[in-house]
Amino acid sequence: MRLIDLSVPVATGMPVYPGDPRVAIAPALSAAADGVNVLHLDMGSQSGTHVDAPFHIDDALPTLDQLPLERFWGRAVVVDARGAAPRTPLGPSLFEGSLSEGSLSEGRPRAGGIVLVATGWSRHWGHDDYLAHPYLTPEAAELLVNAGIRTVGIDALSVDATPADDFPAHRILCGAHAVIAENLTNLAPLLGAQTAGEPIEVSLLPLRLPAADGAPVRAVARVG
Repeated sequence: MRLIDLSVPVATGMPVYPGDPRVAIAPALSAAADGVNVLHLDMGSQSGTHVDAPFHIDDALPTLDQLPLERFWGRAVVVDARGAAPRTPLGPSLFEGSLSEGSLSEGRPRAGGIVLVATGWSRHWGHDDYLAHPYLTPEAAELLVNAGIRTVGIDALSVDATPADDFPAHRILCGAHAVIAENLTNLAPLLGAQTAGEPIEVSLLPLRLPAADGAPVRAVARVG
């Protein structure tokens, strides 16, 4: 068994979704002057590797603390979209094989399982190209919801295009009370493990923020 970190580092000036609060981290107390080291964190709820609660896009939908913990931890299947060009819409055909009966043997997702989309776009983290990521079509989001998937993650800034006037994939997934994880990284080792037939379990446990739209997470995969 091995653990794989799927999270980007949280640091001052890190990339954020256009218009979101900037991230700033600075010393608040020091061991030399105050006897302890403490940091002051200034950041938005959607900073870095994070999860969206359905409330993120609609006041009538569940907040982060209203979701069952099972949404944030479980068996995962990784879908390989690394060949996609910039701003490519990822349609249902990409997911149908992974969701079909027996396609991934015991590794395929069951109802309520986790699907991670590996675009490889985390390699552009910190650069302008990161905004030109592939994204899910509404039809792909519908397919996942109809398959019983309630947790979807991607190694990109959003499951929708960036920038966007509308968020159809968010609306469909959140409307089904699903959790969305964004800004994941390091998914390539999971694809290798999956090809080798190793089981993959993922933790996306967020900060316990009451009535929140989302929260940063330390995303970790357990392989084997």
